[in-house]
Amino acid sequence: MPLNWERPDYEFQLRGADGACARVNDRRLETSFAIAPDRLIEHWPVADVRAMSTADLEPLLALQPEVVLLGSGARQAFPPAEVMAACLRRGVGLEAMDNAAAARTFNVLAGEGRRVVAGFVLGPAV
Repeated sequence: MPLNWERPDYEFQLRGADGACARVNDRRLETSFAIAPDRLIEHWPVADVRAMSTADLEPLLALQPEVVLLGSGARQAFPPAEVMAACLRRGVGLEAMDNAAAARTFNVLAGEGRRVVAGFVLGPAV
């Protein structure tokens, strides 16, 4: 059976992520970043989801998502309650998961045409 690779109809595809790096399209990223189907923010200054502030969330919310995915590194971690509340006040869903799960979820939601934004924490401290 021949296999065909279908290119998504959105600009940025997340090809995989773990606690140390991620691959967006054909680029390898090794610092925390945020991604939407049509936008890549390469330097997102978050080193630990558990220490996030609502200000850290603003670049993601500025992209007007329906849902925000937080990739917390190699292991699942949750942001402070005030970060979660900031999303709820705007009617935006927020899900925290490890980077591999967040990458898979991002691709599924983006493929469905959903307005999803994901922030990924990468690096030695994760």
